[in-house]
Amino acid sequence: MNADDILPLVLARTEGGPAREGLIITQSSGVNFARADAPTGYLHSLYAPLLCLVLQGAKEVTSGARTWTFHAGQTLLVSADTPIQGRVIEAPPGAPYLAVSLDLDLILLRDILADMSAAGPVEAETPRILVSETDAAIADCVARLVRLPERADAQAILRPALLKELHYWLLQGRHAPLLRRLARPEGHAQRIARAVSVLRADFAQPLPVSRLAQVAGMSPSAFHHHFKAVTTLTPVQFQKQLRLIAARHLMLSGAMAVSGAAFEVGYESVSQFSRDYARMFGASPRTDLANLKRAA
Repeated sequence: MNADDILPLVLARTEGGPAREGLIITQSSGVNFARADAPTGYLHSLYAPLLCLVLQGAKEVTSGARTWTFHAGQTLLVSADTPIQGRVIEAPPGAPYLAVSLDLDLILLRDILADMSAAGPVEAETPRILVSETDAAIADCVARLVRLPERADAQAILRPALLKELHYWLLQGRHAPLLRRLARPEGHAQRIARAVSVLRADFAQPLPVSRLAQVAGMSPSAFHHHFKAVTTLTPVQFQKQLRLIAARHLMLSGAMAVSGAAFEVGYESVSQFSRDYARMFGASPRTDLANLKRAA
């Protein structure tokens, strides 16, 4: 992928943005821009289905027992809500790591798939994550989205057509097996996605599995099974990771101390929060924050 024409735009749109552990992430008109001026440590995230194109530098992501590395000119596609640890591994002086990403639109994928005359079969088992060379048609669509003027009329008239074109090419290319399964009407992935939306919006609140199963239109036992199959986590584990990641944000930003962050994200016990935090991040909240500040 030749990104020379949009590199200045991405640099400009990340200039002065807020940094999270060395990674600057900004957003403009639904496109996310990422920049790191030096290699970073691991960042814990719960990725939504997305497409990420690396323009410069390289990044490494780990989910479960597998690790993927992707460089400039390559694409990362995540086809399910997935826990991921990621770190920038290549960002030399004068050539920062730069990437653009977009959330996948499941409704748009489903609508396009319904209109395609030869969409292909839905495969029962596909990987959640794919790293590949960036297809020219996909690179062109993303570049045009990045260059799209911020004017309201341009966004209203041109952006929907560009997004539809992008999702069409995704369904025609090497990503198709992953996305056909994701877009299957009333398939397990679609149903679990509805429950995940509730979890992401209300993670600080008590959320019984029975309520989430109702949102997904499944029995509690079937929901629990399919939720873990899609996300690799149980609903309780997924909510816990959302809480811990949000709490870490609050503490790193200086907005709250340990106890305040714990209660803000829904914990009733600071000691339980600290134990869960240490299991996820490898150190207690205070030790982890001190290490991050020393590394900054």
